Amino acid sequence: MTVLRTRIFTALIIVPATLAGVFLPPSWLFQILISILLLTGCWEFRRLAALPAAAGWALQLLQTAVIASLIYFWPSIKTEVSWLLAPGCLLWLLMFGRMRTFRNDAAPGSRYRYLGFLSALASITFCWIALAWLHDQPNGPFVLFLLLLVIWASDVGAYFAGKQFGRHKLAPVISPKKTWEGVYGGIALAMAAAFLWSEFIAGLDIRVIPLLAITTATSLASIGGDLFISFHKRTVGLKDTGTIFPGHGGILDRYDSLLAGAPFFALAYGVLAP
Repeated sequence: MTVLRTRIFTALIIVPATLAGVFLPPSWLFQILISILLLTGCWEFRRLAALPAAAGWALQLLQTAVIASLIYFWPSIKTEVSWLLAPGCLLWLLMFGRMRTFRNDAAPGSRYRYLGFLSALASITFCWIALAWLHDQPNGPFVLFLLLLVIWASDVGAYFAGKQFGRHKLAPVISPKKTWEGVYGGIALAMAAAFLWSEFIAGLDIRVIPLLAITTATSLASIGGDLFISFHKRTVGLKDTGTIFPGHGGILDRYDSLLAGAPFFALAYGVLAP
């Protein structure tokens, strides 16, 4: 019960803080806030990638330099962002393929560390680009909240549908509790939530078919992001990526779905929503 209380108390802080970070700051401040969040996640990724100290610091310094460059050149970058998001999503598809290599008894070797270094750099960078670009759009905070709503609804729907109807395992070695029935339930709830938010609350001008396509792509990608972090945690034997959120773990424990979901959502929104 104490653990449950801790989780609930932390969630009551995380959710309002996330909403405040989305709706209150101007774009320049939002970029700084997500930089802090994602650079903290990058720091956690050092352990997931089993990096030695020198490589871990190199990753952190390189990621900081990349984000600083993005902020400096953002006025020029944001007008052509689809040219970055498309290869970013392609890289995510390749990174999802890494999960097929998971073995319970496999110790992280040099290849795992090298790919972990590159995966951390890619996932953090493209998530930053996607979030910054979405916040810059007309009604940006409302569009960004749509992304969060899709991910949250997908997670909730997957949990309850999987618990009630789950029979067929999705990734039994990496995440034994996830099922295909949960995936379908998550997508269904995400579609309903996205439609209600876009049509009746936020008044976003997105046609139904494109909205359903955006939601489906984002839901699937967010599940993949969750599994991707779980793949790393199981490989290096970690329960949580960090301790910053009592009862919940680290940044990557709470925002793992967002890492992959954000680039797919932003690319789909940029292509289908106009």
